[in-house]
Amino acid sequence: MPKQNAPVKKVKEKHVPEYKIQIVKDLADRIKSSRTVLIASTRGLPSAHFHSIKKNLRGKADIRIARKSAVLRALEQANLPGLADLNKNIISDTALFLSDLDAFELSALLSENQSPAKARAGDVAPEDINVEPGPTDLLPGPAISELSGVGLKVAVEGGKLAIKQPATIVRKGVAIKENVASVMTKLNILPMRVGFEPIAAYDSKSAKVYVGIKIDKKKTLEELRSSIGKALSLAVNVRYPTQETIKFLLAKAIVEEKAIQSLIDKAHETPQETPQENTQQNVQEDK
Repeated sequence: MPKQNAPVKKVKEKHVPEYKIQIVKDLADRIKSSRTVLIASTRGLPSAHFHSIKKNLRGKADIRIARKSAVLRALEQANLPGLADLNKNIISDTALFLSDLDAFELSALLSENQSPAKARAGDVAPEDINVEPGPTDLLPGPAISELSGVGLKVAVEGGKLAIKQPATIVRKGVAIKENVASVMTKLNILPMRVGFEPIAAYDSKSAKVYVGIKIDKKKTLEELRSSIGKALSLAVNVRYPTQETIKFLLAKAIVEEKAIQSLIDKAHETPQETPQENTQQNVQEDK
């Protein structure tokens, strides 16, 4: 008997709910009307911090939380030049910031809205974590061995523990151990920062994606002041005249002029006779 063909199975098309289609469309429209589309991580961000930051940025940025698949479809629908380069920066726990602000200005705002937070075991120290001498609210007991265990010198003063010497308990870039994190919590040391972490941003004016845009405004200003000071010192030392250096160059010239004049005056002074020379001269005249 001839072999019968197996029946062809019909592939049932997956129905996408209308509300999901509308979410993607609304997001795509908002992306197209914004100057900046910034991707930020929400990993480890408490709900209370999220709502606080959202309130602080009201009127400056629109924050959207959506599934990764929805964000990718919205970026595709927006179809702006260069926007596709943002796709590879989309991770699971992300938020979209849609704003008319410059990408770097928006990133700086996110840095300013970060809050101090406790350290957990495994967190990497952002800076050297130092403990200064002084009283604590800890009572003597197990806390003595806990503080001593991380290298702190302690003593009992007034019924409570006091730290006697300054110490660095964690170096910058080192993972924080569980016992160290526990001590920092007891001492109310909050070395970490909690908030949105900028990952990348798309600027519609330049049609470019910028990566690594996390900005610490305070640290940047400190570095800028330091660089300006070094540049000014160099310009004065090499006698490079500018509007900023001219007053220093004139002041330096005045000091040097006075020093030269002092040397000239000394060179033209008539040597004075000493009393011994005068006595010898009188004796010779008497003879």
